[in-house]
Amino acid sequence: MAEPLLEVTGLVKHYPLTQGIVFRKQIGAVKAVDGVSFTLAAGETLGIVGESGCGKSTVAKMLVNLERPTSGAISYKGEDITKLSGRALKAVRRNIQMVFQDPYTSLNPRMTVGDIIGEPYEIHPEVAPKGDRRRKVQDLLDVVGLNPEYINRYPHQFSGGQRQRIGIARGLALRPEVIVADEPVSALDVSVQAQVINLMGRLQHEFGLSYVFIAHDLSIVRHISDRVGVMYLGRVVEIGTDEQIYDHPTHPYTQALLSAVPVPDPEARAHRDRIILSGDVPSPANPPSGCRFRTRCWKAQPRCASEEPLLAVPAVFPDGPAAHPSACHFAAERRVLPPPPEEAGP
Repeated sequence: MAEPLLEVTGLVKHYPLTQGIVFRKQIGAVKAVDGVSFTLAAGETLGIVGESGCGKSTVAKMLVNLERPTSGAISYKGEDITKLSGRALKAVRRNIQMVFQDPYTSLNPRMTVGDIIGEPYEIHPEVAPKGDRRRKVQDLLDVVGLNPEYINRYPHQFSGGQRQRIGIARGLALRPEVIVADEPVSALDVSVQAQVINLMGRLQHEFGLSYVFIAHDLSIVRHISDRVGVMYLGRVVEIGTDEQIYDHPTHPYTQALLSAVPVPDPEARAHRDRIILSGDVPSPANPPSGCRFRTRCWKAQPRCASEEPLLAVPAVFPDGPAAHPSACHFAAERRVLPPPPEEAGP
């Protein structure tokens, strides 16, 4: 097995809760991310899904060093980038770029498209000589499906889908190896979402990219991802290939998420195994003991409150598609999505 391109181990990010005005003291912490581990191979797409507030975007920011982790390690090609600073961090950041969620606020309205996409060359002048930058920017516009003549236009002159293409072009400017896409299509119309997803798939093959793709839409994640990690309240509760997660889920939270996926076929929809969760998501400032999902889980037992489940392959599944890491004491396979038409019986 080749060494993974990116390896995250025990990643933790706690935001302190303070009290007082003159004499501030810490009274607790918001545990936004609390022990996340995964790997990313070269040319692979890892999808991360979960409810709002589960820590997906915080993980994305730590991967590109916009947030410093409280503890844990992020290894890029065997080097822990959380301990880097100055020139060493600048060199690593060139290879790990980010595409932001909102195409309307992630672009400076006072800068032209040429200046926005060309700004990475100002920070890393060794990538492109000064006289060659305009041509490179025009080439990037052409690569993402925009007219190179738009180089002097401003962001307000573009639609949402076009702005996201500009953000993708900016991320590609330095020819990175890893792109962290934080819900890049959630603010776009459905038809535009398909265009952007197809564009990202094509660019991955052309440039040999690896993606960490964060999204709410499970159908989009399955379309683009090789592996999928499911997060709940700051932790990964299940991870596996797209087939393992979607067709053979073993964690109750994953099964509940999949049961909420819209099914376009009315006949298949009638046979879907719908799971309705009770209660609200607990506060990350005061998460439940043991298994964090136990307060909403229909399988909860006294053991779930006293013993924290490990993210490991359940012993009841020695092999087969259900044999993938799942953080549940009572993991059991349950297919909640209807089978494809060719698998369905009479």
